[in-house]
Amino acid sequence: MYQKLSLFLMLNITLISHTNCYMKLIKLDAIDSTNDFLKKAARQETLENFTVVTAQNQTKGKGQMGAIWNSESGKNLIMSFLVRFTFESIEAIFLLNAAVALAVAETLQELSIPNISIKWPNDILSDSKKVCGILIENSFKNGVEIESIIGIGINVNQQSFENLPKASSLARITQKEYDVDALRDRVLFHFQKHYVKIVSSNSAYIWENYHALLFKINVPMPFEDAFQQRFMGIIKGVSTDGTLQVLLENDSIASFGIKEIQLLY
Repeated sequence: MYQKLSLFLMLNITLISHTNCYMKLIKLDAIDSTNDFLKKAARQETLENFTVVTAQNQTKGKGQMGAIWNSESGKNLIMSFLVRFTFESIEAIFLLNAAVALAVAETLQELSIPNISIKWPNDILSDSKKVCGILIENSFKNGVEIESIIGIGINVNQQSFENLPKASSLARITQKEYDVDALRDRVLFHFQKHYVKIVSSNSAYIWENYHALLFKINVPMPFEDAFQQRFMGIIKGVSTDGTLQVLLENDSIASFGIKEIQLLY
């Protein structure tokens, strides 16, 4: 069935094990989008939970709000995986987002990548340079089940980021090269730890550590709203529904969605 989805060279399908849970791993040579590939596969058959797709090269990588993510072939971690779970409240949707961001951040901290932070909602920064983007696409099944396609792109060994002054990579920051497959496995390991907390309604750890790594929290910063109006504010946190809580100059707290505000830094 996979040959019907897109033009690519399939390298292999294998199983990897984390926290006593096996994941089906599909390795591709080239693909337009690993998220799109996994979505199409999920529509054609019932995939196993935690099915993982990786690619050496992605020609139409996507980020938040339609941004394009360009990756040098073979240099970076390009990965999407499917997560399916029953939710008790709408807050579980952003909790999943926080869990993914935290899993990546913890992995990079293990590698001693300096000054890791999470820029709301889920960009991963090192010294204010973006090293990872995350895109989560959700669909609802039977009213109570979420099926999420989680796309993660980590700049690993790429050195050139032309016209992207705020982007960097692990290799560029540390002057070391990294094993992309090993990095993938650690991200999945950390995510599964947090997934167990989500399904067992034990989210305190995720929220506490997500906020501890939140970029520019409690620091006065300039923002721009959807009408291109600039103002000063202080990030106070993220609510359970995923909105950014900002203290304004009049001492009120305003809530902003992803399309309603931009942090200028």
